[in-house]
Amino acid sequence: MIDDLSVSAVKTSEGPEGITVLVVDDERSNVESLEKIFLKENMRVLVANDAKHALEQVRSHRVHVVLTDLMMPGTTGLELLRAIKQVQSDVEVVLMTAYGSVEAAVSAMREGAYDFVEKPLKRVTIVKSVRKAAERGRLLEENRSLKDEIKALTKREMVGSSVPWRRVIEVATQAAPSTATVLVLGESGTGKELIARYIHDKSARARGAFVAVNCAAIPETILESELFGHERGAFTGAVTKKDGRFAKATAGTLFLDEIGELSPQVQVKLLRVLQEGEYEPLGGNTVKADVRVVAATNRDLLAEVQAGRFREDLYYRLNVIAVTAPPLRARREDVPLLVDHFVGLYAKKNGKARLVVARAALDRMLDYAWPGNVRELENVIERAVVLSRGDTLTEQDLPDQIAKAPASAPRSIDFTVGTPLEEIELRVIKETLKHTKGDKSLAAQLLGISTRTVYRKLDGVDGSFEGAGDPAKPSA
Repeated sequence: MIDDLSVSAVKTSEGPEGITVLVVDDERSNVESLEKIFLKENMRVLVANDAKHALEQVRSHRVHVVLTDLMMPGTTGLELLRAIKQVQSDVEVVLMTAYGSVEAAVSAMREGAYDFVEKPLKRVTIVKSVRKAAERGRLLEENRSLKDEIKALTKREMVGSSVPWRRVIEVATQAAPSTATVLVLGESGTGKELIARYIHDKSARARGAFVAVNCAAIPETILESELFGHERGAFTGAVTKKDGRFAKATAGTLFLDEIGELSPQVQVKLLRVLQEGEYEPLGGNTVKADVRVVAATNRDLLAEVQAGRFREDLYYRLNVIAVTAPPLRARREDVPLLVDHFVGLYAKKNGKARLVVARAALDRMLDYAWPGNVRELENVIERAVVLSRGDTLTEQDLPDQIAKAPASAPRSIDFTVGTPLEEIELRVIKETLKHTKGDKSLAAQLLGISTRTVYRKLDGVDGSFEGAGDPAKPSA
């Protein structure tokens, strides 16, 4: 029985309205007494005399707290706890236990119970425990909601419908479920980290952390410690133990941007992680690495290998699956989509009405070469949205280098009827190479042919042409 039932319950200023509590006990008198207490506390009360009916209540109602007896015939309170967590993991459970079974109640808390109260029950104690359990559930729900909001605000969309961009998405989608290391190639600002995040989100590690490291932004002297961590006393100034990025990315994905900037010493340690699945923190013992590595660079890593600046064995370990992010000039049909996306994004972020983009302004952006790629376009749109005074984005809202820039390249090629097919093929290849600044691999990707075919078609052509050259040294 419950002590002090004759004392009238007094409503508190905390106002627990909206709390639904489910009371589960095989003793009818206990259920009735608890029901009266919680009703006086302005709580909604559901009751059940066994685990089966309790689960039915949880499935059919929004229950905040379950108050259940630990020892019941048939299914125990501990077994009910496990079942409830499988049905609704966010329901808090408080256990009622008789003297002598406290150890069992403590074990139940390890499995997810919020609290336990000993019999004979006291009104003040039971009400306080249920209120605190409901408050904890509310805070956890708010925390989840806030995290979802932050994730939605920071999530970058894969905007684009051009053939080069679709090919990137296809390769990334196929690579994501695997455990293979992925190397993302491309110029600065083309969205390499966006592709890496897409691979993470589509992988089995999506629930784990996505940890990004810009290898060029961290001084070489501390990069090794940043990646692998260190023990206390490992070097001067190491006053405490510190986990590295590999440890923080456990069960998730580690994105190593600007991988070509790694020093030879760090390259050796990274190679060991990729080969053996383990590493050693500075001054520490060997640690198993449960991490999927995605690397990125805007350098020609093969040229770096040939120049002796990057380890060949590490290059092949990283280059299991390669994804090349095309420059914006190679996916011009995506410019209107990206403009529309960024206009909406930054209007919302700055609390402004969505701008209409004037046709003349869009044409200017279509003609511009975008050396800074999508990142440059995003910055231009953000600036225009913030500084705009009207409801239309015009040419005057664009920087001079865009508003006054001549057309960078034709968006179509004209041929006279009867032009030999061989000549048409050669001209299309040359114009595409102008478009890609001489990058033959990218030109082949855009044309849907092999790089070898590009070289074969160009073989024997006398002289050079504007835009065609060494991909490592694109023409201006």
